Amino acid sequence: MRRPSPRFARQDSLLPFIDRLTRVDISSLIDSLHPLEIKVLSAFGSTSDGLLEAEQLAQSTALEASQISMAVEWLLAKSLLAVEKETVTPIVSLTKIGEQYFEKYSPIERVLSVAREAATTGKRLTIQDIQSREGLDPSDVSGAIGCLKKEGALLIVQGGCLESTGRPSPTAETMRGLLQELHAGPRELTAFSDSQQRVIQTHAVKRGNAKEPFRVDDRVTRLLKLTAAGMDAAQQLSRQGAGEEVSQLTPELLKEGGWRTKRFRKYTISLRAPRIAPGKRHPYREFLDSVKTKLVSMGFQEMRGALVETEFWDMDALFMPQFHPARDIHDVYFVKDPKQAKSLAEPFLQRVRQTHENGGETGSTGWGYRFDVERAARLVLRSQGTAVSAHTLASGPLVPGKYFSIARCFRYDQVDATHATDFFQVEGIVLGEDINFRTLLGLLNLFAREVAQAKEVKFLPAYFPFTEPSVELHVRHPRLGWMELGGAGLFRPEVAIPLGVNVPVIAWGLGLDRMAMVALGIHDIRELFTDNLELIRSTRGAV
Repeated sequence: MRRPSPRFARQDSLLPFIDRLTRVDISSLIDSLHPLEIKVLSAFGSTSDGLLEAEQLAQSTALEASQISMAVEWLLAKSLLAVEKETVTPIVSLTKIGEQYFEKYSPIERVLSVAREAATTGKRLTIQDIQSREGLDPSDVSGAIGCLKKEGALLIVQGGCLESTGRPSPTAETMRGLLQELHAGPRELTAFSDSQQRVIQTHAVKRGNAKEPFRVDDRVTRLLKLTAAGMDAAQQLSRQGAGEEVSQLTPELLKEGGWRTKRFRKYTISLRAPRIAPGKRHPYREFLDSVKTKLVSMGFQEMRGALVETEFWDMDALFMPQFHPARDIHDVYFVKDPKQAKSLAEPFLQRVRQTHENGGETGSTGWGYRFDVERAARLVLRSQGTAVSAHTLASGPLVPGKYFSIARCFRYDQVDATHATDFFQVEGIVLGEDINFRTLLGLLNLFAREVAQAKEVKFLPAYFPFTEPSVELHVRHPRLGWMELGGAGLFRPEVAIPLGVNVPVIAWGLGLDRMAMVALGIHDIRELFTDNLELIRSTRGAV
C-alpha cells in the first residue's frame, strides 16, 4: 500500500492547530463583546436564515431602540453583521406650526374665509385689514394671497383691495384634509395622492424656512444578516450559553456560589484609557486676553466705552454726514426705550454741528446741510469701536499718546462664515507731532503678523468719511483665502479739531473675530462662540 506523501501528511497535522487557533480567536472576540452585542448576536443565532430587522430585534431582545441601534453599529464595525437590504421611506408629520394650523386654521384658509365674508357683506378688504384682523405675519398673508390668486379664488382689484371670486381653492381644501389626517399621527408620504404630496412638499420644513406645517423625515429600515464570522460567534455563544456578565466579584457571589454561572468582564489592556479633559479657558477668551497683553506691553493705554451710544458719538463726531450712504453700511440697532439721550456734551455738539454745516474752524467747507440735533441724540447699539476713540479725543488725551480698545460692536448683517451681527473690534489711536501714514502701515503689519499670526498681508486703498488717506488691511486665511480685517487711516481735521486735538492722529478698527479665525485655525466665525465641547477642547489656544 502506498504511503501518503510527506507534504499531505504535514498539512493534515496542521488542521487541529488551525481549528484550535480559530476557536481561540472566536473566544477572544466573544470575550470582548458588550452585553448588548451578545444579546443581539444571540437573537440572530436563533433564526433559521440569520436575517432580522430592527423591529424584530426589539421583540426578541426586549431592548430599547437606542440600545439596539448602538449594538448593531458596533457589530457592523466588527464585521459580525452586514446590511442585506436598506429601505428609505419618507414619513410625514405635523410640526408645532402644523398643530397650530389644525386648531386655528392655516393662513390660506383664513385669508379665503375673510375674503368670502367681505364679499357677502360688500365691504372693501385690504391686506392691512387681514393682517390686523387675523394677526398674521405679512409673509404668511402675501404667500396665501399669491396662492389664492394663482388658483383664481381671489382677485386684486382697483385700490389694492381683495375680492373673492367664489371659486374653491384646491390648496386650502387639501391643506385642511392633510391637517386632519396627520393630527392623528405620522404617515408615509406614498400613502397620499399626487396632489396631496405636492402640497406637502411645498409646505414642508426646509433649510432657511422652518415656519411650515409639515415635516418630511426619512425612516431607514435595514435588513441585517450575520456574516461568516458572526455566524461562528453566534454558534459558539449558543453552545456555551451567554450567562450574565458581571464586572466585580462580590462576597454574595462567593458565598452563594453564583459566580459559577456568571460571565466576568475581562480587562482589555490594548484599549486606550478614557481621556480626562481638564478644565481650560475658552480659546477665544485666551486670544482676547493675549491681544490685550501684547498691546499693553507695547505701551498702549486701554480705552473703555458703553455699548449704547448716541448717533452723535457713533457717527456725527466722526464727520459722517447724516445723509451719507456710508451710514447704510453701519446698519445699526436702535434702542426702543428711551429713544434719545437727554443731552449731548458741549462744546463738542456745537463744534461738530458747525463743522458739518460749514466746516467751522477746520478750514473745510463742511457738508453744507442743516445738522439735525434730534437725530444726533438717538440711542443706538455701538456699531464701530471708533466711537470709543472719539470719546478719548474729547477727553484731553496725552500727546504723544497710544490708546486701544477691545470693543463689542453690533450691526444688522447676514450671518455666514465671516460675518456676524455682533463682533469684537480692536480699536486704536496714536497721537503725536511725528505721526504719519508710514507709522500706521507699520503698526498694521505688526498686528497682522503678531496678533492674527498671518503669513501673508496686503494693503488696499479705501474710503472712510473720517480718515484721509485711508487703507484696508487684508490677510490670507489658509482655507478661506484673502479676508478683510478692517480699515484704518489718518483722522481728518474735521474729526480731530472739533474734539480739541490739533496733532496728527492715526486710527484703526480691525475685526478681532476674523483675526482669531486666522490665529486659531478656525474656518467659520460662528465656531468662536460654539458650545461644542469637543471643538473647544481640540482648538489650540492663543500663542
